[in-house]
Amino acid sequence: MPKKRSGGGLSPTQQAAKFLGVSVLAGAVLAGIALPAVGALGLAAKGSVESFDELPVSLKTPPLSQRTTILDADGGQIASVYSRDRTVVALKDISPYMQKAIVAIEDSRFYQHGAIDLKGVLRALNKNAQSGGVAQGASTLTQQYVKNVFVEEAGDDPTKVAEATQQTLGRKIKELKFAIQVEEELGKKKILENYLNITFFGEQAYGIEAASERYFSKPAKDLNLQESALLAGIVQSPSRYDPVNDEAEATKRRNIVLQRMAEVGDVSQAEADRAKAAPLGLKVSRPKNGCITAVQGAGFFCDYVREVFLTDPVFGKTRAERAKVWNQGGLTIHTTLAPQAQESLQASVKEHVNKSDDVATAATIVEPGTGKILAMGQSRPYGFGKNETQINLSVNQKMGGGAGYQPGSTFKPIVAAAALEGGMPATKSYPSPYEMEYPHPVSACDGKRWNESGVKLTNENESEVGPFSMKEATAKSVNTYFVQMISEIGICPVTEMAQRMGVQRADGKKMQQAPSIALGTQEMSPLTMANAYATFASRGMYCTPVAIESITQRVGDQTKSLRVPKSTCSRAMSEKTADTVNTLLRGVVEDGTGKQAGLDSRPSAGKTGTTDERYAAWFVGYTPNMAGAVWVGDPAHKRKMQQISIGGVWHDKVYGGEVPGPIWKDMMSGALQGKPAPDFSLVDIPDGDKGKDKGNGNGRDDGNNGGDGGFIGGLIGGDNGGGPFPTPSFSLPEGWIQGQGNGGGHGRGHGG
Repeated sequence: MPKKRSGGGLSPTQQAAKFLGVSVLAGAVLAGIALPAVGALGLAAKGSVESFDELPVSLKTPPLSQRTTILDADGGQIASVYSRDRTVVALKDISPYMQKAIVAIEDSRFYQHGAIDLKGVLRALNKNAQSGGVAQGASTLTQQYVKNVFVEEAGDDPTKVAEATQQTLGRKIKELKFAIQVEEELGKKKILENYLNITFFGEQAYGIEAASERYFSKPAKDLNLQESALLAGIVQSPSRYDPVNDEAEATKRRNIVLQRMAEVGDVSQAEADRAKAAPLGLKVSRPKNGCITAVQGAGFFCDYVREVFLTDPVFGKTRAERAKVWNQGGLTIHTTLAPQAQESLQASVKEHVNKSDDVATAATIVEPGTGKILAMGQSRPYGFGKNETQINLSVNQKMGGGAGYQPGSTFKPIVAAAALEGGMPATKSYPSPYEMEYPHPVSACDGKRWNESGVKLTNENESEVGPFSMKEATAKSVNTYFVQMISEIGICPVTEMAQRMGVQRADGKKMQQAPSIALGTQEMSPLTMANAYATFASRGMYCTPVAIESITQRVGDQTKSLRVPKSTCSRAMSEKTADTVNTLLRGVVEDGTGKQAGLDSRPSAGKTGTTDERYAAWFVGYTPNMAGAVWVGDPAHKRKMQQISIGGVWHDKVYGGEVPGPIWKDMMSGALQGKPAPDFSLVDIPDGDKGKDKGNGNGRDDGNNGGDGGFIGGLIGGDNGGGPFPTPSFSLPEGWIQGQGNGGGHGRGHGG
């Protein structure tokens, strides 16, 4: 007995046979319905049967692209991003009015015919013959679904989209064969469900759920009669019948749908008339897509999550593979972002730096021992307008950031860690005069030696005269002390320690083998510095930064978990070394250059930094359970922070302890509120010979003579305190320091 189908009509097998039996009719008629001539169609009518038989028998349906939702650590939504705004829903979650409306206007005999409606073909042919043009088409709803699958598979490739929609007999025949397969495999209800989920409804809305939310701000299951008729009418021409831009045309089209529903018996004429008289009732929700919509200033973190997805091999072997998964969407991404920390960061940034200021600030908070990024933000918002940017000032260049900024004296603790790890006692003292010639030669990696002479450097002011112990030199950020230290231990132990702490140049270039690194001339990002200092906080364990906790992906009606990159932790230094550095850096916030950044309610440690001629100022600090970095400067590296207003406060000169320090303090205070307040494991470091008062300890950093970023890290140029700007009184050999990349041969990096 022939197989019958639900809803009546011929079985797919019968329909196929009938189609093949009238191949000339199918070819010529279809050509006549929708096409101007058969000759240029790519398939002659007489070849229809052979071509039909040669087509593949299985339609490969790509997963429908859907929106991706990015969540914070507490499950709150940060942003919604999508290639196509679509939320797939089951037929039971679509209003019965909507189901009837789309069938009535697009294919009223949907439940009576098979994949191909021959009655409709003949009717359309007759109508078109009478009109002398193309007044009516004959594609069934199933055929339309197949065409939409081709379009979906084409993605955003305009060439493939054109191929998927081209009006050729060849495409029509291909469409017909797949329609037969779909009818046999899926059945009417599933085809209708798939059609309503794949179809474009205009206004960036793909699928009925997104369309219902866009036009009426409600789920598809709640659509009433007139709302359903409006949406069903849009499908034929989303631009022409767009109710947002042409209410009159959309109303006419809606009423045509309502009348058709009455004619086929879906509603009574009275119901249709009442619905026709009703206003459109739009309650439009504007498209909200992308990181620009992120809450609490988390647009840059959102963008960082996207970059992680597109660059990490865990999500695919190639960037193209990863991009395909990202664009397909349907992802729910749970991130590490802590709402409390993010809110506190943004509040502090807003309080201290205006988005219209000549300079900007960027800040990042991470969790020691896990690498979790807890907060990330900056004073210039994510966007395209004035005083806005899409450059993430907190991260490295390859992750959407700039070329970085010289960290100045915030690099000195890394030098100290390398020395301590190599066996240097914490009581080590150096003469540390106010002015000295740079020691030479200095050993570097691979047996090389740095050997230049005749270059002098100074401390912040003339009162800073040694000898200094490590404790006092760190608190007062004495340049000559740390230059003598790296000269003794060599460059290689410092660069190796930096590498173990995850410290790298923001532009991806190798750390240069020059003694100037002791004073912070290699451009770095706030995330790099925050995570490096987290190594001290976790007693010597470095953990790679991580932004994603877990990801699930919905494909059709199935949900699966994706692998995500995990933080890897390794020991960068001994606990004793880390504890010693923590003791040194506690002194910075207690009575050194970072006093204004010290937290009142819990133990904290940190370091200030100010670069050549005030192009950048830093504070990087931490508690045992949270580490953060704050940078302030001009991303374009043009505006010196002298004679400048920042956040409405005038500064003759900017210091790391006076501008970034208070930002850090307010940011961390709020982020840590209500959290445990563990203490550091400190060591006893005997005080050195105090001697006379060797520094002011007033937060006016850094002992850098402008130099944590001046030529070879402050050997010349700039000023970091009350004295005049020293000027070099000699000429420098060409390529003397092998260049400084973005830092420039004179250590004056553009910082962004």
